[in-house]
Amino acid sequence: MTKQRAFSGIQPSGVIHLGNYLGAILPWVRIQNKYESIFCVVDLHAITIPQDPKELTESTYLTTAIYLASGIDPKKSIIFVQSQVPAHAELAWLLNTIAHMGELSRMTQFKDKSQKGNAENTSVGLFDYPVLMASDILLYQAGIVPVGEDQKQHVELARNLAERFNNRFGKTFIIPNPVIGKTGARIMSLDNPSRKMSKSDSAGSYIALTDSPEIIRKKIMRAVTDSGSTIKFDPKREGLFNLLTIYQMLSGKTESQIEKHFAGKGYGDFKKELAELVVTSLAPIQKKIDYYMKNRRLLDRILKTGATKASRIANSTLTEAKKKIGFVS
Repeated sequence: MTKQRAFSGIQPSGVIHLGNYLGAILPWVRIQNKYESIFCVVDLHAITIPQDPKELTESTYLTTAIYLASGIDPKKSIIFVQSQVPAHAELAWLLNTIAHMGELSRMTQFKDKSQKGNAENTSVGLFDYPVLMASDILLYQAGIVPVGEDQKQHVELARNLAERFNNRFGKTFIIPNPVIGKTGARIMSLDNPSRKMSKSDSAGSYIALTDSPEIIRKKIMRAVTDSGSTIKFDPKREGLFNLLTIYQMLSGKTESQIEKHFAGKGYGDFKKELAELVVTSLAPIQKKIDYYMKNRRLLDRILKTGATKASRIANSTLTEAKKKIGFVS
């Protein structure tokens, strides 16, 4: 029986943080044996907001290094950079012709990001971001799309566009399904636990995968909790619950085991132990990141191989879509 295909990706813009690792990358590592997995560094998405060219290049290599260091295996999964497969942009244009302005204007992320700046000067690329994401998914006939809760709306658009295209031109695309992990799918900000951990916030709000042990300890010790004294899993106690979720994901222990372990202990003791757990958990990953970043030729070889494999699948889908539309081949 042929394995179902999974597709996902992360932007190479700025910092890859602990929330990205626990909520996205770690689940990808776990599904490699279950699904035919394709993981993309989505640099076309990154340029929907201004990027420094040199920083974008560096971040693309760093994101690739983090994928590999975290356990994504190029022998099991396809790893590639989005812009190295032109079919992504071409299918996005075809899908633009059946996407509606109304449905794109209702996308939550677009509304949030455009409201932070001058809406009149917001790029068309940012507005059209979800159509490009739909192209990413549909090109690979992915049935499974591991995403965070905040991306679920975009996968729903991909489903709608796939169905619309299939109804208009004949069955072409598999209808994708979002897969959202339960525990840790949404790691929150350290200094504002009502918000998702984000690289766009202050440096104290997130733990970068490349942060030094000293910086990690400081950030954890300064993390927001509450005025309580007992260490219990309670979603209403947002700050503590977020830290406990991080502890649970990295330790592999159950809620009851963790609560029993910290019974009678204070927040200070808990934070110190959490900080050491984060430091020791990230240490081997950081060592591997450093290795890959010092071996750019190896990264280039892995990405070139991945792009070649991805292109075979993507070009086949694109050719079929163009034929269905009526383009002369």
